[in-house]
Amino acid sequence: MTNQLPHVVIVGGGFGGLEAAKRLAKQQVRVTLIDRRNHHLFQPLLYQVATGGLSAAEIAMPIRKFMHNHKNVTVWLAEVADIKPAEKQVVCTDGQALAYDYLILATGATHSYFGNDAWANVAPGLKTVEDAFEIRRRVFSAFERAERSTDPQQRQADLTFVIVGGGPTGVELAGTIAEISRNTLVGEFRTVDPKSTRVLLVEGVDRVLPTFSQKLSASAHKQLEAIGVEIKLKTKVTDINENGVTLDGTEQVPSHTVLWAAGVKASGLGAKTGGPLERNGQVKIEPDLSLPGHREVFVVGDLASLTVEGKRVPGVAQGALQMGRHAAQNVIALMAGQATKPFRYNDKGNMATIGRSSAVAQIGKLEFGGFLAWMAWALVHLVSLIGFRNRVVTLVNWTWAYFTFQRSGRLILDRNKPPAANS
Repeated sequence: MTNQLPHVVIVGGGFGGLEAAKRLAKQQVRVTLIDRRNHHLFQPLLYQVATGGLSAAEIAMPIRKFMHNHKNVTVWLAEVADIKPAEKQVVCTDGQALAYDYLILATGATHSYFGNDAWANVAPGLKTVEDAFEIRRRVFSAFERAERSTDPQQRQADLTFVIVGGGPTGVELAGTIAEISRNTLVGEFRTVDPKSTRVLLVEGVDRVLPTFSQKLSASAHKQLEAIGVEIKLKTKVTDINENGVTLDGTEQVPSHTVLWAAGVKASGLGAKTGGPLERNGQVKIEPDLSLPGHREVFVVGDLASLTVEGKRVPGVAQGALQMGRHAAQNVIALMAGQATKPFRYNDKGNMATIGRSSAVAQIGKLEFGGFLAWMAWALVHLVSLIGFRNRVVTLVNWTWAYFTFQRSGRLILDRNKPPAANS
């Protein structure tokens, strides 16, 4: 009897996919949720894993754990390689095909180096737990190298951190690294002074946080400079290598740690749909979130390109959540023989943290910065975390860090060098 129920396949266990699965779990329908990782990741706090503020377990939860009470939801740990809308099938990398009646694609986005993919080896981005571990290794290893260095120029290159991109991720990384060098590591080194660290934030347009208002961008700029971040606006990175970056084709900045936060592109699975694409790989979808020509296929989150009332739906968590929820409702409508409804985005505001007691927030027409914005940011992110344990542990870690300036997750892990048997 169960196998006779309509089958909904959801690809992607991020915000959009998980929200859709949760909505459909209460319906008379079979759901198969596919993700190439076994966990849901709370990406807005990933930078804290990268900078030692939190452990990965505190911002992630196994997808199976999240879905274990929903008996009509099956979870697959697999990677989808192809989509065949005409046959109503998805095909995994191992060749296994899975038929569907309805499909929701929520595979998100990855880094974009604007045609300079070789930069990925020397300037990692931040999208996965593995990315966070690699950035954390590079950041804290830089201080260790500087402690042992006898060459002043090499030592300064070790203590120079370049963050490319002045959006929320870039601002958060720059602010946190500046605070680590000026607060967390004070007194721990004998040869080098972490306070001599240079943190350089490079942005191609005329202000940081360009998606925020002019007022909040200016506030963020001021708060970053107050904690020692150097900002270069209207500046293009023209080359990156193991020795540093080149700015505007002429200025050389020696640095052994360059981090990428400048651009994203949609998951490559969008191209497999056969639908119209934006230059960044996003799928141009219908107002009801469906794939043109295939009303049974829905695309949500960072993979989707949609303009509502003259504004693009932003690639943020709240957008993915709302789209996942709406796609599920439209699937339910189709199963009932009803018409689907167009998506309407409810903008609940934007927030970005800069450092300890520093942030900016935009909620409706209300704009504010500083400590109040930081408290609002902390509360919203704490409540949004999945799992009671994760909320409690994160609250304890944040409280400890606030009063002691210490960070609980500063382990340096090299994924290319497995630990010894006795370690």
